Amino acid sequence: MRLNVFTLLNILLMLVVGCALWQAESFLGDYQIYIVKLIFINAILALSLNLIYGFTGLFSLGQAGFIAVGAYVSALCILPPEQKEMMWILEPIIWPFSELFTPFWASVLAGGFVAMIFAFLIAVPVLRLGDDYLGIATLGFAEIIRVLIVNATAVTNGSLGIKGIPAHATLLACYGWTLFTLIVMARLVFSNFGNVLRCIRDNEIAASVMGINVFGYKVLSFCIGAFFAGVGGALLGSHLSTIDPKMFNFLLTFNVLMFVVAGGLGSLTGSLLGATVITILLEWLRAIEEPMNLGFIELPGIPGMRMVVFSLILLAIILRRREGIMGTRELTWKQIFAFCKRHTA
Repeated sequence: MRLNVFTLLNILLMLVVGCALWQAESFLGDYQIYIVKLIFINAILALSLNLIYGFTGLFSLGQAGFIAVGAYVSALCILPPEQKEMMWILEPIIWPFSELFTPFWASVLAGGFVAMIFAFLIAVPVLRLGDDYLGIATLGFAEIIRVLIVNATAVTNGSLGIKGIPAHATLLACYGWTLFTLIVMARLVFSNFGNVLRCIRDNEIAASVMGINVFGYKVLSFCIGAFFAGVGGALLGSHLSTIDPKMFNFLLTFNVLMFVVAGGLGSLTGSLLGATVITILLEWLRAIEEPMNLGFIELPGIPGMRMVVFSLILLAIILRRREGIMGTRELTWKQIFAFCKRHTA
């Protein structure tokens, strides 16, 4: 009965947040809506990497490659054929991409599935490595994807990128895909499948001795994480309306890794909190780089200071809570009720 009550509370919370976002345009400005959508997209990317790194223990640095695949596949699916014909000026776009045109939800799923295919192709030879070697190999894979995007001009428009992507990634769409990702991840990690992943993470040899197909579970976890990275990439491309190969470098992977580590490895709610806190913090610190008028004096902006201050704040967070905001714990209704009872008694 308690489980049913908590489930109903979760459903009620999702409905309340959805209704609030539905009316968001009446009390939020364009910039605030932009940031909220970015938080949802970053949350999807953080959850995708947390499954691979936090729950399975695979130190992957190839998320930028999967995000790029999802973004480009989705863009090719939702761009009208006439717009593609005008935009591909270096080299005409080839068939069937020239005629490809799908609904937005189908393009998001297509981006995820194609990213999953790429993940499977790289997982079979690479996941036999471990620790730092796996990180280096996946980082090389992400760079290979970026180079392929630059050179496959007849498909990706090369270094010019793709502009004018339809803005189908609305606030409710981003929220819906975030809920979908969170529900699927929760069903996975709180099942026997998740217990197996934790066992592999904690002691791979012991898991193998117990009869677990370690390599098979690693490949499956890697592919599922890549699928949701592709979904996040598809939403990111539609959200920004412009993509190019320079966006998908190591810095993008580092940002996603930062969300996961700051929130807590092995915690779904930690990924959500990490993505929220760091996205807001990065945007809030932009004020440091702009001139400030204090009335009696005007301070000039300092270019690059935003990342310096952010690095110091991030360092303080990690030193204060080495395990991240949530650690390996999850935020539950039981904890919330206990906290309220303790502070109202």
